[in-house]
Amino acid sequence: MAYAFPPAWIPTLPIRGSSDEFPVRRIYCVGRNYAEHAVEMGHDPEKEPPFFFQKNPDNLVQTGEFPYPSATKDVHHEVELVVALSKGGTDIAPNEALDHVFGYAVGLDMTRRDLQAGAKKLGRPWEIAKAFEKSAPISEIVLASAIGHPSAGAITLAVNGETRQSGDLSQMIWKTGEVIAHLSGLFELAPGDLIMTGTPAGVGAVVRGDRLEGTVEGVGTLVVMVV
Repeated sequence: MAYAFPPAWIPTLPIRGSSDEFPVRRIYCVGRNYAEHAVEMGHDPEKEPPFFFQKNPDNLVQTGEFPYPSATKDVHHEVELVVALSKGGTDIAPNEALDHVFGYAVGLDMTRRDLQAGAKKLGRPWEIAKAFEKSAPISEIVLASAIGHPSAGAITLAVNGETRQSGDLSQMIWKTGEVIAHLSGLFELAPGDLIMTGTPAGVGAVVRGDRLEGTVEGVGTLVVMVV
């Protein structure tokens, strides 16, 4: 097959203990999946089913640097547990959903908060706030076969050594299996999909020169410099 121009590269993530790479197909993100974060964003978490938005696979960044983006003066950090799928499907049963998980990683859902606020006010989509270049720093993937399926454990984000976000995976409103099951009723999931499962309270602005350190207990740590 001949292409009119060279096709785009396939974004990948490293796998701990392996020379293989995890090819990324799609990146789904769960909105407001921790009660305290929902409250700090002005919402009532008890009244909402899970909702989703997407980042683009080429938003991934593995360099350890987050370039401060254009068209914004208010970029926020959001640390998240990331789920990597090795099997897909539709209408997956909640009690079978974890069988589809390949592994887990630590991710940052970097957000142009001022642009998101403007989009919300106008009832518009969030892509300009969420799916911009380098907006998804994600660590290496740790195999589920090695660590199991974390349902509890600290999730934290420090900026320049000062803790900003601190929560526990047990505080997720919708648990990992429930998220996968619900999402599979909206989209056909496939191997290579990533799911960012939401962030605890404490999100805040970053500036150039900041050092971000996100940790999920039992999964790993992601260190990113804002440049």
